Amino acid sequence: MADELSVHIRGSDHFNPIQYQGINRLISDDSPQDEVPLMMHEDGFESENDSLTRKGVKKQGCLSRLLCCSWECCFCCCISIKNCLTRSKELQPRTVWLGHKGPHEEKYPPNKIRNQKYNIITFLPLVLFNQFKYFLNFYFLLVALSQFVPSLRIGYLYTYWAPLGFVIFVTVCREALDDLRRFRRDKEVNSQKYKKLTRKGIVEVPSSEIQVSDLIYVEKNQRVPADMIFMRTTEKNGSCFIRTDQLDGETDWKLRLAVSQCQALPKDEDMFDIEAHVFAEKPQKAIHNFVGTFTRSDGMTQQDPLAIENTLWANTVVASGTALGLVVYTGRESRAVMNTSYPHSKIGLLDEELNNQTKVLFIGTLVLSIVMIALKGFDGPWYRYFFRYVLLFSSIIPLSLRVNLDMGKIVYSLLIQRDKDIPDTVVRTTTIPEELGRVSYLLSDKTGTLTENTMIFKKLHLGTVAFGQESMDEMSAHLLTAFSQTKHGTSTPGATPARKSTTRRTVVTRCYEAVKAIALCHNVTPVYEDDDVEMSETVEADRDQNVNVVYQASSPDEVALVSWTESVGVALVKRDLTTMQLRTPQGELILYTILQIFPFTSESKRMGIIVREEKTGSILFYMKGADTVMGSIVQYNDWLEEECGNMAREGLRTLVVGKKKLTEDQYSDFESRYNHAKLSMIDRASKVAAVIESLERDMELLCLTGVEDKLQQDVRPTLELLRNAGIKIWMLTGDKLETATCIAKSSRLVGRTQDIYTFKNIANRSEAHLELNAFRKKSDNVLVILGDSLDVCLRYYEHEFMELAVQCPAVVVCRCSPTQKASIVHLIRTHTGKRTCAIGDGGNDVSMIQAANVGVGIVGKEGKHASLAADFSITQFKHLGSLLIVHGRNSYKRSAALSQFVMHRGLIISTMQAIFSSVFYFSSVALYQGILTVGYVTAYTMLPVFLLVLDQDVNAETAMLYPELYKDLLKGRELSFKMFFIWVLISIFQGGAIMYGALWLFSGEFIHIVAISFTALIITELLMVALTIRTWHWLMAVAELLSLCVYVASLFIFDEYFDREFITTWPFWWKVTVITLFSCVPLYILKYLRKKFSPPSYSKLSE
Repeated sequence: MADELSVHIRGSDHFNPIQYQGINRLISDDSPQDEVPLMMHEDGFESENDSLTRKGVKKQGCLSRLLCCSWECCFCCCISIKNCLTRSKELQPRTVWLGHKGPHEEKYPPNKIRNQKYNIITFLPLVLFNQFKYFLNFYFLLVALSQFVPSLRIGYLYTYWAPLGFVIFVTVCREALDDLRRFRRDKEVNSQKYKKLTRKGIVEVPSSEIQVSDLIYVEKNQRVPADMIFMRTTEKNGSCFIRTDQLDGETDWKLRLAVSQCQALPKDEDMFDIEAHVFAEKPQKAIHNFVGTFTRSDGMTQQDPLAIENTLWANTVVASGTALGLVVYTGRESRAVMNTSYPHSKIGLLDEELNNQTKVLFIGTLVLSIVMIALKGFDGPWYRYFFRYVLLFSSIIPLSLRVNLDMGKIVYSLLIQRDKDIPDTVVRTTTIPEELGRVSYLLSDKTGTLTENTMIFKKLHLGTVAFGQESMDEMSAHLLTAFSQTKHGTSTPGATPARKSTTRRTVVTRCYEAVKAIALCHNVTPVYEDDDVEMSETVEADRDQNVNVVYQASSPDEVALVSWTESVGVALVKRDLTTMQLRTPQGELILYTILQIFPFTSESKRMGIIVREEKTGSILFYMKGADTVMGSIVQYNDWLEEECGNMAREGLRTLVVGKKKLTEDQYSDFESRYNHAKLSMIDRASKVAAVIESLERDMELLCLTGVEDKLQQDVRPTLELLRNAGIKIWMLTGDKLETATCIAKSSRLVGRTQDIYTFKNIANRSEAHLELNAFRKKSDNVLVILGDSLDVCLRYYEHEFMELAVQCPAVVVCRCSPTQKASIVHLIRTHTGKRTCAIGDGGNDVSMIQAANVGVGIVGKEGKHASLAADFSITQFKHLGSLLIVHGRNSYKRSAALSQFVMHRGLIISTMQAIFSSVFYFSSVALYQGILTVGYVTAYTMLPVFLLVLDQDVNAETAMLYPELYKDLLKGRELSFKMFFIWVLISIFQGGAIMYGALWLFSGEFIHIVAISFTALIITELLMVALTIRTWHWLMAVAELLSLCVYVASLFIFDEYFDREFITTWPFWWKVTVITLFSCVPLYILKYLRKKFSPPSYSKLSE
């Protein structure tokens, strides 16, 4: 049967070999039927996202398919036209000649930085387009334009154009100011002066005029202006340090090496006397990789390989000496620009909810207009009356809503930044503070976020004996014994010890070899405060006693290890490009020549070094790395795996250290093959790795190290606070499973009553099916899963896996890559529809932060990259609690109350307009015209309404003490359609009460209906604000009294709208009071009854 099926598939016109392999595996599977997955695509295995989209897919009709095809054709045409106009050039490798243009000169992009969004021509059109693409603004634009048609004109033009013009003016000014700031920043960077080496000498050029093949000097603490090859340096060792925190987010200094042939020249000007060129790969995003060659062709051709350590990327900063570089990439082809991601604009859930409610109001406007026309009759030019009614009721959709909310967001941002409980917090995105109050899932990095990223050496295991912090004195004594024997020649620590002291001498020997390996196998450089002062060897030996030393390395783990070796007596004194010096416990200096260094990469998960001890001439190959890769490299042992698990359970980061002694012949053969592989321009990385792996066999296992990454302050109470607030927490880390599990326990991410379910390592569909079935039987378990296993699950069972995972109280994903972190965020958002918050501190967390609804960055030891890319920047993880529970909750509740009241303000006046028109024979005449309409939403009510942004139901201490209050917000009741229609009913009741009350009490005085109803309307609005306020602020009371005084004053100023003699009579005021009380008192009674019999959660706590 299988053969027949495969023949049939192969003979098909739509044969797909990948699908064929999938089907063939399925039909040949011997597993039971219940283990065979049911989720199949029509053509074989389903794609990765099929399970996501299946729910919403419905069979399309002919018209739908026609519209979709038409849209796709139009879209493709637009893309084609754009591509033809832009004519993007395909990137190619290049040959850059030293100091001059090549024989085949190519045109490269200018080295200009441009972050502006607009220019003089596009500014106004683009700003207006971005404003009027939103329904609310476009609707009011049409309404305002309609007033130029005489037959549709309702009132004065300024009553429509003034509010709209104010909104647009504010937006234009804000965009202009922001773009002006970008222009000034760009101009400052582009005009920065750099020294350029030419045949005529050194000239100064601005950064924007730097071109490919220029030789540029970059001085200490100066930004690198373009991507360059590091040719020469003032440092004698031919190397320099650079800071890359603005490129990759890492604060540790990186070592860069000058091209040896250029560094060997007597002076910089001699570079013009040689014939040489650099062959560079095509521009690409990879900031940690580079493939190139330096070729000198005058005389005998000499070729040197170029790698990442020979580069100076743009936006890095030279930290030592002065570097001379050859420019190879400029402008948009530089690594920094190619890696610049422009994050999408984030729209808050509150804005989406209000947008939907605005559409409902628009439909209500149309329905009300149709009803009025139907009651009036479809006689005459009824369509003209219809449009006039739409214009009359346009206040149902409040234009001021957008203005009030935007101003409120600014206030929330200022309150966050000025909160003394969370100092140095920065709000970088002012459009989504309400999102902080709707977070359901928190996705957190581990290292540097939950932990301090401060590494402390805790444990050294030698196989038969382990040394902890309490036994370091014993370690120091063993090292003193070992180095003393070596110095006096009485014994060789590495030799077989005498039988009478076998145990003691064996421990001494192992300690000696392990500590020496840790002190040599690294990429650490000691930096002294008096680094510019020349010192003798004698002084150098005592440097640490007189001068503070700082260790610089690309990993804090390495700094912790080297600092520990110093504490037990073996100190790294000096390191340059080719040598390294160690100081023994007796003060003797031991010199080592560095022959080769194999740096750590995320793919290899290990680093190695080959050194020659000058005293003995022996060549030693040391390597350290993760236990997952080192386990197969070192010799067989029976303790490594068990001890790695034990240390991981203690929350320690482990490294396995190995050693191999090489002969001269072995090293010579390796060096020849290694250099040949480094010159290859095709698959260089794989060829180099293959040569190195030839050495990584049968290495002697020396030791296992354990380093602790301490938890940040108050991590445990903060996680417990967030968990009690109904927020589910996912920890996404690149660390190993055991360490991540231990941190999850120690940080109380796992509750006291909860169990941990560790998802088994799976590799195929059948294993995933079995493991998911086993996991389905567990309830209330914290899930711990590897990144590779997660990929397998998502490939075949995305929907099923996410359905189970989101029900877990917490999830830990370990061995997780940056792209996986962002994918997990997208999956949670897609499957649950809930709001997500991502928090991290390193450059590898940026994609996750930008993918989440709310991104929070911590200013940590890994740099500011995550902080700069985030929406909110904090200094400690514990500040997240106050940011979400206090400020997020307040921001959402305040904006909800503000938006409801602004809509109520428009609905109540529209209700009065509808009653007025119906009473007066359905006339389409405005009840309030001119300054009254503008004053109603500005001077008379704006300040009290807007100051609802200062209202709060409970204080910050109560909110933090009872985080369960946060759960109420996750249900979205504040802006639900139920609350929306309650406010609609309130508006209709109050509008009807005011209008019918005025008509009833002033039945014989219709001429004063405007003054009567408008006065009652203003007082009602002010009383409603007072009814809405839960905690009074002194500014609220001032605003209420000030608005009332302004209105009373306007009664006597605007004679054309108010009869001064009439409004000064006693009947006017007592009857206005009666109308106002009739519209407000029932609501006050309902509020009292609700508070008494069904009080909200916050009122129970306030009592």
